[in-house]
Amino acid sequence: MTRYRIRTRPTQPFAGERNQARPGRGLEFYELRGYVPGDEPRFVDWKAYARAGRLYTRTFQAEAPARFTFFLDGSPSMGLYGKAEYAERVLHVLARAAKAEGATLWGAGPYRGKSRAVAAGPAELLRVPRPRGATVLITDGLDELDWGRLLKRLKRVVLVQVMAPEELSPSLTEAWLHDVETNERMEVGRLEVERYLEALEQHLRCLKTIARRLGSYALLRVGEAILPALLKQGVLEER
Repeated sequence: MTRYRIRTRPTQPFAGERNQARPGRGLEFYELRGYVPGDEPRFVDWKAYARAGRLYTRTFQAEAPARFTFFLDGSPSMGLYGKAEYAERVLHVLARAAKAEGATLWGAGPYRGKSRAVAAGPAELLRVPRPRGATVLITDGLDELDWGRLLKRLKRVVLVQVMAPEELSPSLTEAWLHDVETNERMEVGRLEVERYLEALEQHLRCLKTIARRLGSYALLRVGEAILPALLKQGVLEER
């Protein structure tokens, strides 16, 4: 049976930035440091010694298991188009993958097969201490807040954005739109729809770029097969 894990290593580092790692005896080279008496001879880099005339020891990156905190968006917009129910299914898939490392629900303790949505929405994460380990944020990303600030504050984040096909490709020409987040109504036509799509594309691109620099990102459409989508977009990988 194939087993999966959540990817938390940055897939798109910031320009000029090195991935953060801590020394250990993993499989990936970390850095050279000056030799210290007691270092194991097998880790001495003799090529570096030939070049510099000094002894150096190779250190390696240890990938310690990450502890995951799951945050399920319960803001009003998640109640549309079946997003809330679909997001719960996404959470269950990811929580099973994180079982070995430890999966905790935001404000509800260890994951035991049941989900808990946070009615205040992602803005809650700006008002409280940052969770330890990696935060798995499942949301439609439509709240009016500084998403860049939020994601960077979390530092290690897996962002799974859940949206309905109707939101990504609206077929409106003239209609009334109801903003459930602000309770405002407005009449829109083709021009407004085009502007909406342009703004949405820019917003999605921004979320994707920042999230992949801090961990991983996926955009899921309500109704699509969850596991293949998470694998294809790099949020899940085989162990």
